[in-house]
Amino acid sequence: MFGVARENESWPSGPAGQTAYVVGDVHGRLDLLDQLLERIDSDIAERRPDKALIVFLGDLLDRGPDSAGVVERLHTYRRDGVRPVFLLGNHEEVLLRILGGEAQLIPGWLRFGGAQCLRSYGGEPQRIALLGDEAAVEAIRSVIPAEHVEFLRGFADTCRFGDYLFVHAGIRPGVELDQQTQLDLRWIREPFLADETDHGFVVIHGHTIRPEIDERPNRIGIDTGAYATGVLTALVIDGTERRHFDTREPAATAVTAVH
Repeated sequence: MFGVARENESWPSGPAGQTAYVVGDVHGRLDLLDQLLERIDSDIAERRPDKALIVFLGDLLDRGPDSAGVVERLHTYRRDGVRPVFLLGNHEEVLLRILGGEAQLIPGWLRFGGAQCLRSYGGEPQRIALLGDEAAVEAIRSVIPAEHVEFLRGFADTCRFGDYLFVHAGIRPGVELDQQTQLDLRWIREPFLADETDHGFVVIHGHTIRPEIDERPNRIGIDTGAYATGVLTALVIDGTERRHFDTREPAATAVTAVH
């Protein structure tokens, strides 16, 4: 539901004096990431929040054409007064597990977007698919810069922001936050998506593609399928106000207050 921010003490709120810009699944679309970062930079310059966070919900990699460019862009991203926060998605998890020696994951990874990721680093998916396990892992390790791997290894699983929880996929309903498993935080769909439980916070997540922001009382999904649709979305939380913008034409995506 779109409208004017409510003045209601029970309405979800971010911490006083802080603004969060939450970015959905990028999936190798450096072109869209650059567009969205420009929009975010302009918004920060115009509104001048006391403190700003840019939170990336994971799945920076795979499917789109330039995973290497996305990782390099964000690994080197710096802006005064802005703290970037990076959450680990299931696609980052799979790559890190492969680099750790789990060669059995390579065929599935290549089918579900890893081939595009590998090409962006100068690798040859068809050749790697024919190698033995150890050789295939070593070939992948050889093309991905160590600083990129260390960057990905430093990603968190969750980020709490006032009455909101940022996470890649979702949470297991009925399980305390400190008891959630990484499997659920990075991979879950059901029963999370259909659940109507009040979790005690609003979960902001990616992972599950919808054509528009998927807003429910207890969760908001912002994965708009950037790699396939060309629409990368950012949700903005500023006190009790929620707004969003994305990479469609400006006339179609004027910043809109939510609730």
